[in-house]
Amino acid sequence: MLNLKGDERLDYLLAEKLRIIQSPSVFSFSLDAVLLARFSYVPIQKGNLIDLCSGNGVIPLFLSSRTKGSITGVEIQERLHDMAVRSIEYNGLEDRIKMIHGDIKEMPTLLGHGKYDIVTCNPPYFLTPAKDQINANEHLAIARHEILCTLEDVVRVSSQLLKQGGKAAFVHRPGRLLDMVTLMRQYKLEPKRLQFVYPKQGKEANMLLVEGVKQGSPDLKVLPPLYIYNKDHEYTPEISEMLYGK
Repeated sequence: MLNLKGDERLDYLLAEKLRIIQSPSVFSFSLDAVLLARFSYVPIQKGNLIDLCSGNGVIPLFLSSRTKGSITGVEIQERLHDMAVRSIEYNGLEDRIKMIHGDIKEMPTLLGHGKYDIVTCNPPYFLTPAKDQINANEHLAIARHEILCTLEDVVRVSSQLLKQGGKAAFVHRPGRLLDMVTLMRQYKLEPKRLQFVYPKQGKEANMLLVEGVKQGSPDLKVLPPLYIYNKDHEYTPEISEMLYGK
């Protein structure tokens, strides 16, 4: 029997036929998580995958529909970790997805260097603002701002966890593109695929997806742009398929 707490609700991950526990006051996933889970390369039959800054476990759940490999999620906030664990149990995926309650910066020591084939991360997007500008909701503030981990922490840890030739995939804001690419190269994650996401045609990009290979050779491919809405403000066929399936 599922035990929902406070204002939690049980939502559908429609294309995957899975369910996920969400809370408007604690955490609800956004489209960026769906995009990252679809963008990331995953081995179909086997492999070790790890998702950093997992929140309520949405990306591990999405990835479980694309791979039979072992998936680990890492989340520092106890409440979000608890939500993720209960969602995984509800979907009967305990044998394939393991959640760790901890700081991503400690994972290379805890789990070992060079142990993973794939790393994914939807990190906090924003630099830490002045105290009077931080969201009063601690859960949302930590998820959105670099309070407990920075972009450099994310890239460094990803590189440490990956095997040589392993792949790391991130979603972020276009304004941090140069920071992202600079850090990836600094920590030997050679950018190999880049895709910009636009709200609709004629608008500026508001998300980017990037994948790097541990100690890979330079050869960046810029993929076709991805548009969220058409001119009638309906989901484009690509986004509709991601969310609802064919």
